[in-house]
Amino acid sequence: MESGDFKKWRKTLGLSQKDAANLLGLKRRMIQYYEKGERDGEKVKIPRSVRLACYAIAQGVEDYNGPNRKIHMIDKQEKAVEPAA
Repeated sequence: MESGDFKKWRKTLGLSQKDAANLLGLKRRMIQYYEKGERDGEKVKIPRSVRLACYAIAQGVEDYNGPNRKIHMIDKQEKAVEPAA
């Protein structure tokens, strides 16, 4: 995922930088670094864990507590859905 892809992900979901940071468990400043693609003139790589979290959030997953437990989906009604077998 490149910096432009990261920003597109956030905007596609209608998230502010602050909202994206909260969902990913990051500081807003890191979101800014990822979107810019650099920090203090050095290239910033988006970690695999963040890339995977972006994918999960885009799919509607709010939280994951491990196998054989309910996956919490992002939904207006806050409903939990059983994991696929």
